[in-house]
Amino acid sequence: MKFTDGYWLIRDGVTLQRPAEVHDVEDLGDTLRVHAPVRRIESRGDTLNTPSITVTFTAPREDVIAVQIEHFAGRRESLPRFDLTSAPVTPVITRDEEQATFRSGRLEARVALHGPWQVDYRWDGTVLTSSTARSIGYAQVEGTGPFVHEQLALGVGEQIYGLGERFGAFVKNGQSVDIWNADGGTSSEQAYKNVPFYLSSRGYGVLVDDAGPVSFEVGSENVTATQFSVPGERLRYEVVGGGTPLEVIDRYTARSGRPPALPEWSFGLWLSTSFTTQYDEETVLSFVDGMAERGIPLSVFHFDCFWMRGFHWSDFRWDPATFPDPRGLIAKLHERGLKVCVWINPYIAQRSELFAEGAEAGHLLRTEDGSVWQTDLWQAGMGLVDMTSPAAREWFAGKLDALLEDGVDAFKTDFGERIPTEGVVWADGSDPLREHNFYTQQYNQVVFDLLEERRGKGEAVLFARSATAGGQRFPIHWGGDCESTYVAMAQSLRGGLSLVSSGFGYWSHDIGGFEGTPDPTLFKRWVAFGLLSSHSRLHGSSSYRVPWLFDEEAVDVMREFAELKQTLMPYLLEASATTTRTGAPVMRPMVLQFPEDPACRTLDAQYMLGEDLVVAPVLQEDGAVDVYLPAGRWVHLLDGEEVDASAGGRFLRRTYDVHSLGLFARAGSAPLALLGGAS
Repeated sequence: MKFTDGYWLIRDGVTLQRPAEVHDVEDLGDTLRVHAPVRRIESRGDTLNTPSITVTFTAPREDVIAVQIEHFAGRRESLPRFDLTSAPVTPVITRDEEQATFRSGRLEARVALHGPWQVDYRWDGTVLTSSTARSIGYAQVEGTGPFVHEQLALGVGEQIYGLGERFGAFVKNGQSVDIWNADGGTSSEQAYKNVPFYLSSRGYGVLVDDAGPVSFEVGSENVTATQFSVPGERLRYEVVGGGTPLEVIDRYTARSGRPPALPEWSFGLWLSTSFTTQYDEETVLSFVDGMAERGIPLSVFHFDCFWMRGFHWSDFRWDPATFPDPRGLIAKLHERGLKVCVWINPYIAQRSELFAEGAEAGHLLRTEDGSVWQTDLWQAGMGLVDMTSPAAREWFAGKLDALLEDGVDAFKTDFGERIPTEGVVWADGSDPLREHNFYTQQYNQVVFDLLEERRGKGEAVLFARSATAGGQRFPIHWGGDCESTYVAMAQSLRGGLSLVSSGFGYWSHDIGGFEGTPDPTLFKRWVAFGLLSSHSRLHGSSSYRVPWLFDEEAVDVMREFAELKQTLMPYLLEASATTTRTGAPVMRPMVLQFPEDPACRTLDAQYMLGEDLVVAPVLQEDGAVDVYLPAGRWVHLLDGEEVDASAGGRFLRRTYDVHSLGLFARAGSAPLALLGGAS
């Protein structure tokens, strides 16, 4: 959200007040509190009719500094709040004539006591970023209400990443980003997974600790700062130091939650019925057996929406006309060595028998007059499970538990973005504006916790679409509804790289694209990309994704890359163990692995799979791909090409047929050893 009209003026309808100077500082032992009036105090009379901004510094963990900016401190705390893990440290607070310093581990905030407002955030003495005279603002916006904003300085050449899943440019500089979950596909500024955390190339991160709408202006309103603003009277944010990007993600996920361990089977190939296609037991088994007959290893079979009857989503009952013996079918899939996943969402259609049951028990979201909130968007007359209610969560989990009794192993937790904000009342009194983004956290946690309880830790797996900060605790997440084009494949990759820069350890996407049917060549290119992602799923909207429906070469390509992923499984599992331990994503942008290499800072068409594999998917029809290899010796994993970049990184342009792509391993690394390649 922008408040100014250029550098000098304020926008019409906006009044803006900023701290003018530090008036006094309180050292409260574990807290530093700074009082800053919005004008200079030169006489006693100046203390009258003068608003003051209070800025409070605390240390929730070592190397993390939490900052709270308040105008009116008496306003009620709004729910929900992010579930952040604290390990409070005793900060070091010092003061001299010129400054007050608040130190948490190697990170410190230095507050200037004289002159204009100035706070420098330093890591081992080096300035990472600063809050300056025009940074903090308390704004009254006509017809909307109050907002609080902060601007943290951007250094020369500094680049910003993250803010959840974003399908535009990987580097966020110059962008306006609204943290607001929406079902908008992969070709707009909207996103399913919005995370108010960004990562800087200078080696720090910033989390805005607000579950509601947060507006970011990244070098846009002020081209030398990242601005973030929230509605209300207070703004909380945390500066996470410092060092390499992976060290910052380590500290951030220690605070917001680590990705858990995942079972080996989840890394294999998932096959779906697709969305609106016709399918029954005969179709399902023909697909599964067809993959086996062609030597394509399969790990999971997924039943999408129409395992239930149309107009009944969700009643969690198998369509008896299509699946008269679901337990028998699931048993047949298990006998074939497969796990079973089914699609769910948190909406209860009016025709579902669960609607009346949930309404009577108070488990569905209510309007201000006590009625059940309903809409016809998606399913006719549907209501929404009130995930703020412990009783509703238990009720919802109980319905899913019956599916686990049938033998289901995992759930695709779809939707969670279309959450109303007007005229509704949540059971726990949550602010509807803040519940909009946070709903997905409660939804996915209910399902994940049930799976952990029933299947055991290390066996719980979701396939989730929506998320917010901390959602990495409930993996896996996939990229949402993309078109079947090369452009959409690149969009999806950018979204994934942005998401994992925000603390998410795993990511997947619909191989072949969701909307439409890819041509055979595009399908084969996407197969290679998909099977070199952390998780791999074949899925579409109105057409099937089994390879023999494209051509026989697609069968060969899928077999080759599925077998390649199986061969690499020990390497992937080791990378996953690192993810669980440190938060480092299995798929990661080049800049996370090589932050010292300036060439890596803008790359968004290739990535690292673990720490030793460069993957550059073919994203254009002619098979050409540009690959950047950082300093070192590299070997193409499939054709054995050796590239000596010991003297510095190298850009290559290569053209590959559909059986290959840009895929280079560090010389002497585990992937080469697993394939019996050269050292």
